[in-house]
Amino acid sequence: MRWLLIDGFNLVFRSHFAMERSNLRRSSDQFPTGALHGWMKTLLDLRASEQPDRCAVFFDLGGSDRHLAVLPEYKAQRDDTPEDIVAQLPEIKALTALLGFQIFEQRGVEADDLIATAVRRLSADGHACIIVSADKDFGQCVGGPVLQLAPPPTANPALGWRRLDAAAVEEKFGVPPRLIADYLALVGDTSDNIPGLRGVGPKTAVKWLQEHGDLAGVLAAGDKLEPERFREQVKAEAARIRGNLELVTFRTDFPFVPGEATPEDTMGVEAFLTRMEMHSTLRRYQASQGRAESPAPEEPARPVKATPKSPKPAADGGPAQGELF
Repeated sequence: MRWLLIDGFNLVFRSHFAMERSNLRRSSDQFPTGALHGWMKTLLDLRASEQPDRCAVFFDLGGSDRHLAVLPEYKAQRDDTPEDIVAQLPEIKALTALLGFQIFEQRGVEADDLIATAVRRLSADGHACIIVSADKDFGQCVGGPVLQLAPPPTANPALGWRRLDAAAVEEKFGVPPRLIADYLALVGDTSDNIPGLRGVGPKTAVKWLQEHGDLAGVLAAGDKLEPERFREQVKAEAARIRGNLELVTFRTDFPFVPGEATPEDTMGVEAFLTRMEMHSTLRRYQASQGRAESPAPEEPARPVKATPKSPKPAADGGPAQGELF
């Protein structure tokens, strides 16, 4: 069986920012619908292109208890979620269920850990898994029947969706999937507010891991590391870097019960889109179902009065924080 496993908030934010300038709203009361339009299109496009047997979406529900216990500042640097996303999230989940995508969430558990748990159990049972996320942490899950499908980078959307197998992960990061967590423990993860070793970038981290096998080997070789200027720092911060490894390594022992597939409620989807006055998306959906209805008015675009902050690009002009590339 072929499973599509979607990192919910990762794509919700992308849907919101992709449609933000259009400022789409329900005409009757100005309820925001931009993220809903983008989310609907993304789910239908993914289902059409990947042809999965089962589809699941994973959402965060509160903070991650295990991460906050180790690092109270975990993700503390992130801006507040835009109000339009907060307002649309319950409707996004309702639409997701109507489309037949199962929803998994657990209070105090990060969606990433739930996805990793699902991957471990499904792949062990012989199922193929496609993880849909821009999060580079998922490189540690890739291999065999498990692929990562990363959306177009914000800085270069023309690249399109990228499919990563184990070879592609190693080509990108310089280390195989089994060492992605070790690599992130050394360089840190700015998107999660996890500081790495000061001055240690990807090239140095890859060199050390290639020479010493894994993070434990790197820390054990503290007196011999090159460049020499890092030796004292590595010895002094060894305990913190081990803590980093705990933070960036997925836990895969959470409950995951896939249950029976949930059927798509076609009439329910159409009623939902009608209620939300998402006329253009309704027509596209009906066409995808082989049904053509009479034209309805387009959603009016309203002037944008204030633009919420987008994810900040990296200082070197690279991708936005939290992106794979």
